[in-house]
Amino acid sequence: MTSVHFSSKTSAWSTPQAFFDSLNEKWNFELDVCATIENAKVDHFFDEQEDGLSQDWSPFVCWMNPPYGREIAKWMAKALEESSKGATVVCLVPSRTDTAWWHDYAMKGDIDFIRGRLKFGGNKNSAPFPSAVVVFRPRDYEAMMENTIKRRQLNL
Repeated sequence: MTSVHFSSKTSAWSTPQAFFDSLNEKWNFELDVCATIENAKVDHFFDEQEDGLSQDWSPFVCWMNPPYGREIAKWMAKALEESSKGATVVCLVPSRTDTAWWHDYAMKGDIDFIRGRLKFGGNKNSAPFPSAVVVFRPRDYEAMMENTIKRRQLNL
């Protein structure tokens, strides 16, 4: 099988503008934490040179469409961490519910599964994977981690 779904042809999937606009209408994003000059969705953004993983995101309302390769776990961990510091982080990610990063991070946020498949970067074909929006809101990080530990002890 030679599907893009099983390859690493690209890890950058540019957010469809209409999809972003509908989310921006609700959230009024202040910072794009994971962008390039060509695909930034917000006036204030971190590109690869500025390395969003090493920056503070709070107290902003952040948009995050991370690279979808192996580094996605680092971005999701950072989004969760920054929410504990006061940031709201809205993440567009592949719906890969069988992965460690999904269970370790995405499941700690509010999840909306997207019906159908998005067409990224102006492509005429839909993505070869389903997507989800995960939102990390500012909340008591210690209580959230304590609840996670309790769920693991109960095997939930």
